[in-house]
Amino acid sequence: MSTDTRTGPDGIDRCAWVGDDPEYRRYHDEEWGVPLHGDRALFEKMSLEGFQAGLSWITILRKRPRFREVFAGFDPVAVAEFGGDDVERLMADAGIIRNRAKILATISNARLVTEMEEGELDGFMWSFAPPAGKRPETFAEVPATTPESDALSKALRKRGFRFVGSTTMYALMQSSGMVDDHVVGCWRVA
Repeated sequence: MSTDTRTGPDGIDRCAWVGDDPEYRRYHDEEWGVPLHGDRALFEKMSLEGFQAGLSWITILRKRPRFREVFAGFDPVAVAEFGGDDVERLMADAGIIRNRAKILATISNARLVTEMEEGELDGFMWSFAPPAGKRPETFAEVPATTPESDALSKALRKRGFRFVGSTTMYALMQSSGMVDDHVVGCWRVA
């Protein structure tokens, strides 16, 4: 076993970033790197990745149920209708990340999604997925950005989306299965 994998309390070797946290273990095993499709699902992922900027992902995972509750299940149509009272309601909610710029960006991004045809966000985002490459043996081989995440970020920003920088988009690509960065030795490696 490499230092980039770790044996969990259940005896299973996983990517070492998982550590001992049960929620991280569940996320790693069931979500991270699994292909995710659908405008609503990808809008949620984009929103949560934007809220994560500057924070740890486990913070977002622990707050995700509340995020889903207060952001109408990340239904872009519902979120697009949020107004000033909703912004203040969200700013007062200790169960989420209370960052006005990120809240406003989520609402603005929802409005942009509602201007797209059904399935357009999914197809658009997945069009930037790179072909499968060599599996990373260590996390040192896993980039923070790639030419594809740079291009996705640029294309989204051109359409008016916010909090979609290249590092954030690469994290989205990893979490939504557009790329698979499970390291050699992890049980998820096919």
